Amino acid sequence: MPKVPVIRAAAVAALLLAGAGLLWALPASAPPGRAADCRGRRIASWSPDSRHTAGFARYGDDNTRVDDWTGGDGTHSVRLPDGRTLWLFSDTFLDRIQPPPNLQGERHRWRTTDAGDTPLLRHNSAVVMSRSGRPVRTLTGGTAAAPGPFFPDPPGGGLRWPVGASVEPRTPGAHEKVVRVLLWNRAPGTGPWIFGLPHGTEVATLSLPGLRLEGITETVGRTSADPGRRVLYGTAAVRAGGWTYVFGGDDPPWSPASSAYAARVPDGRLADRRSWQFWDGARWRRQAGRARPVLRAGGRRGVGSAFSVVRDGPAWLLFTMDTGGGGAAGLRVLATYWSCSPHGPWHGPDGRLTPPRPPAPDPQYVAAYNPQVHPEFTANAEFLLSYDINWLGPPGVPPDARLNGDVELYRPRFLRVRTGPAGR
Repeated sequence: MPKVPVIRAAAVAALLLAGAGLLWALPASAPPGRAADCRGRRIASWSPDSRHTAGFARYGDDNTRVDDWTGGDGTHSVRLPDGRTLWLFSDTFLDRIQPPPNLQGERHRWRTTDAGDTPLLRHNSAVVMSRSGRPVRTLTGGTAAAPGPFFPDPPGGGLRWPVGASVEPRTPGAHEKVVRVLLWNRAPGTGPWIFGLPHGTEVATLSLPGLRLEGITETVGRTSADPGRRVLYGTAAVRAGGWTYVFGGDDPPWSPASSAYAARVPDGRLADRRSWQFWDGARWRRQAGRARPVLRAGGRRGVGSAFSVVRDGPAWLLFTMDTGGGGAAGLRVLATYWSCSPHGPWHGPDGRLTPPRPPAPDPQYVAAYNPQVHPEFTANAEFLLSYDINWLGPPGVPPDARLNGDVELYRPRFLRVRTGPAGR
């Protein structure tokens, strides 16, 4: 069953602060972005980006292979040194796409297997986009006859969802580059944790240019016995001033909103758990358990379990679902926060945006979520922003038949977003 980040039972997960380390605090070195010309930013205008939306639709509808991507969510990306782009997806449908009408007689493309049974849903995949901007290949595990997740499920059960990624030296100062992919590790769970208990943050290493999975290392482990207070990192990873700033959040099942946290790692050391530092409200510390929110949930404030952070000139801009909007707003409306440093203070929410959703006979159940900015595709001062689509029917109604009966209900869509000034 696909996840929806601001619904606790379907949460993509919020970020886990755990880890051991030294008992002394690190000074908060001059944070990037604290400049005299730093001013508030917000969404000023937007328009649909049909090129990327249609490109993934064409790729998903292509039946040249039936062990590749036909739909997914949790959309992240990273530009590779040779100009290709690696797209990372969480839950992913495979198998074959059929022309309309579907089994319900509706004019939708629909998904099935060659045998006509339930299509394959795997916990993650990766899609390689060519330098010309065309998706060309899906990376999965297992075999063509029995494909599995590209990042294998943890031993003993559970799942891994890929989030942010970065290209960095294999070792600090080395000429050879690798891709580091941040992963959310979720252990088997029940009740509000039917999609897995937040367990820890890991980093996978992929070779270049072949994108072979070389290994997975835990970088942040559990810090709380209460899974609702654990933090998973990686929903956003931003490089600035010799550091990679890694953002995440907790995942309380009793609240529609999460609090956001920040960690930082020196360039080239994402896979080294000893190099991670966590913001404790006053300075950077090596102990993940001492981390405190940089944006605390409460009232109208808070973030969805998957959000995005990007540099916008000297300012930092955070995109999230409007978790404080009440009712369906958390699955319909995007909002922004801004700051002059990664650890805040963060101002907002502001700049709300209601992205278009595909037409459906039951539009009240069609959700939009997981806003992610893809800065490598910035053009004409406009960011490329993706968001995921899902179907959340009446309580107790499994979504698979609806999602497989209309493939547009489980594919990313894209916008071009222009930002402008915002007040405090």
